[in-house]
Amino acid sequence: MSTLPLFRRPKTAAIKPEASLDANYSSQWRLIYLRFKKHKLARISMVILGALYAIALFAQFLAPYGLESYDSKYVNAPPMMLRFVDADGKFHIRPFVYELKSGRDPETMRKIFETNTEKRYSLQFFAKGEEYKFLGLFQTTTRLFGVEQPGRLFILGTDAMGRDLFSRIVLGSQISLSIPLVGVGISFVIGLIIGSISGYFGGWLDSLIQRIIEIIRSFPTLPLWMALSAAIPPRIPIVTLYFYIVLIFALIGWTDLARVVRGKFISLKNEDYVVAAKIAGVGDAKIIMKHLLPGFISYLVVATTLAIPGMILAETAMSFLGLGIRSPATSWGVLLQEAQQIENIALYPWKLFPLGIVILTVLTYNFLGDGLRDAADPYKK
Repeated sequence: MSTLPLFRRPKTAAIKPEASLDANYSSQWRLIYLRFKKHKLARISMVILGALYAIALFAQFLAPYGLESYDSKYVNAPPMMLRFVDADGKFHIRPFVYELKSGRDPETMRKIFETNTEKRYSLQFFAKGEEYKFLGLFQTTTRLFGVEQPGRLFILGTDAMGRDLFSRIVLGSQISLSIPLVGVGISFVIGLIIGSISGYFGGWLDSLIQRIIEIIRSFPTLPLWMALSAAIPPRIPIVTLYFYIVLIFALIGWTDLARVVRGKFISLKNEDYVVAAKIAGVGDAKIIMKHLLPGFISYLVVATTLAIPGMILAETAMSFLGLGIRSPATSWGVLLQEAQQIENIALYPWKLFPLGIVILTVLTYNFLGDGLRDAADPYKK
């Protein structure tokens, strides 16, 4: 006679690693990270931005030509196509380009370029080019790619002075991507300090700071740019000009963040844990740094990320109008100066390539900011 067991072990389903994580015992940053992982578009944007900043870091190595390199024979030359199959239908393992020959249109007498299939120049990696200082450490002439001499390679065409547009876009990324980042960083610190002082102490100090903010915000942006840009001496070193442009953005961009921080401090400074810290004799600086700021630091990260696209557009607009970076330095806004005339774009549409890079960068920052905002929202699952 068989007997049933008194106790039977219940069957348990396999628990996934993410499901086993109890939200009640996870840190705030861990929860933000888990929610951010679900935002696919934001993760893709982060990868694209990482690639753009890597290109900016190694720009001189990646660009086939330098800023001062030009060739008058290739003024407004169209983009050149890398080929694997020649005119005879023969396949080549190493890609190549054909020589461009200039001529005149018999009807309009405009300069045109034709492909000369009799001369072929193969692509070379780690080719020798103009001398530059790699990462500011040592002199070298090695560049990532180039073509056999005396061939020329213009992946995105050339500008009105015969300069390679691809090289200038890559080199211009160093300014167009770094100025907004540094400017937002400085304005973040200024806005955080002034906003916290205004919201925490209140009274006449708060009123004075808010009136100053209102005065700064009452100025129209473009005339304010023009006034501050006019104060920059016309002939100064590029590094000094870079510093002035960053300073202009920092002096203008801190007001929005300061008001947000002020509102957060006003809503949090009367909470029980803050009052308890005051009764315990904790200093004001420690209350601000240890008790108030951690309460909305995730929001500050999101706000900073969303402010960078505005800075990128501001730098592009200033350089486009001739108020920012000037030649021989370059940025994406400087490259778009040739796109001011519709006739120029109609004849040479490849000069709009810098605009596409600006749009891509701004969109990726906005998507990344949206992902961080959704991840930092404590009410969103």
